Amino acid sequence: MPRPIWSGSISFGLVNVPVKLYSATSPKEVRFHMLHDKDGGRIQQKRVCSIDGEEVPWEHIVKGFEVSKGRYVTVTREELEAFTPKATRSIDIEDFVDLHQIDPIYYAHSYYLVPDRGASRPYALLHEAMKRTGKVGIGQFVLRTKQYLAAVRPMGKALAVSTMLHADEVVDQSELEGLPSAEAKPREKELQMAEQLVQSLATDFDPKKYKDTFREQVLELLERKAEGQEIVAEPAEEEPRGKVVNLMDALAKSLAAARKGEAPQAGERRHRSEGERAAARTARAPARRRKTATKARR
Repeated sequence: MPRPIWSGSISFGLVNVPVKLYSATSPKEVRFHMLHDKDGGRIQQKRVCSIDGEEVPWEHIVKGFEVSKGRYVTVTREELEAFTPKATRSIDIEDFVDLHQIDPIYYAHSYYLVPDRGASRPYALLHEAMKRTGKVGIGQFVLRTKQYLAAVRPMGKALAVSTMLHADEVVDQSELEGLPSAEAKPREKELQMAEQLVQSLATDFDPKKYKDTFREQVLELLERKAEGQEIVAEPAEEEPRGKVVNLMDALAKSLAAARKGEAPQAGERRHRSEGERAAARTARAPARRRKTATKARR
């Protein structure tokens, strides 16, 4: 059962809706510790001064901002605390906007908002009002001493709030080099075939369809090693170099394969399917058992 990480209220106009904040995501990541290969001891990191080489205790560490090469301005904790946003315990909605106007690049982290005790009716009212109007509430709130821009929106039966980047935190595309010029405009026939290819591959988004195959394979490797199996690392497959192809020919072949429901041809797919990986594991299993048995006899 998840626990709330913040409690406060949603404020819009003169209406306040008491809510509790829960994490909406749980990223799955394989985390490793750093160990000494000789004896398996955990590696400890120390804070060492670059000038005298001595370890520095926390009470003698200050924050510094580099204003020029090798020149720093230091600030104390008290100086920074003077600017710490006041924890108002309120998500203050300032505007309601259309969801499609917010580019996903602005979203950072997402949370669920659940009504606090006695707030179910005003919570349901706000949820239904935004759902019917298709609007998203934009406001600000303070979480863990930091002020965030946020978007509140209906998501299923709940209200979700996503922290957002500010405008100056998104890289302007004018700073990018190599974007297509006007001369790269596609020809009409190419565009028509590309549109047909997109439509032939169009479907409803199902997040369960996409798997983190790297994490699954790493966890499988760790499980096998924990069981004492000897692992022989396979050489990594060399990535094929990109080839210059005839665009119309590539589109035509891709469209034909999509219409037939065929998978990409050999050399066009970088990763093996789960079925192929399972077959490969099955083929290697007898060899692994023989190696394990040999080690046991030793």
